[in-house]
Amino acid sequence: PLERGDVVFCHSNLGFFGRAEGVTGSHDLCEMFFDAIMERIGPNGTLCVPTFTYSFPRGEIYDPERPTEMGLFSEWVRHRAPSWRSPDPCYSVSASGDEAQWLTECVPENSFDSQASFLARFSELDGKVLNLNFDAGSTFIHWVERQLDVPYRFDKMFTGIVRLYSDRKARSTIWVRYLDDALEARFEAFDALARERGMFHTARLGRGEMGVISAADTYKLIEETLPKRPWFLTKAEALGVEPDPAKFSELR
Repeated sequence: PLERGDVVFCHSNLGFFGRAEGVTGSHDLCEMFFDAIMERIGPNGTLCVPTFTYSFPRGEIYDPERPTEMGLFSEWVRHRAPSWRSPDPCYSVSASGDEAQWLTECVPENSFDSQASFLARFSELDGKVLNLNFDAGSTFIHWVERQLDVPYRFDKMFTGIVRLYSDRKARSTIWVRYLDDALEARFEAFDALARERGMFHTARLGRGEMGVISAADTYKLIEETLPKRPWFLTKAEALGVEPDPAKFSELR
């Protein structure tokens, strides 16, 4: 599934694989996975990881030097040189490889913008989501939801300070759900469909699993399924409830 020249967006939980022979610490573990991925995608490939901070919704300054809470591997890639981190106050990513700078520079105010956001550029390059010990779901799904204009999410703008060379005021718009528990994101149904159709390619490693699905297959599967199952990416379908979009404006 991963080929030379691929752009890869990796969500990871490395610890779940278990102990690796010859690995004595977290740095060695991250380096082992990084080297294996880069060897597979080659010198023209690019590895991207989420380094989200959700700074503005939390009322915090966004500082690109601030650590991420997205896991051991994401933080390791962020620190690795050379790597680039996007100046997005909520959904920053760090990247290393051939397209790293283009994917992370000059990002727009809207993290889910259809043309110039990281996720839009990732889609343009037909990137591949690599999930290490996660199902087929990913942040990219929310970008697809926005392109298809699902009724249970909306753009919400936040303001704050970006600390980049100097402090500056900035705005950040993100794609959020209406405040109904039934509208919480749930990707189990998407994962089941992706596996059933052979779109999510998996392999066992240790006690865990690696999986790959392309941006194109992700978009195609969601676009085909939403008309028949409009709530399948939310908790509502699992609960067997039918939310009323007419009431959503009351739930901001």
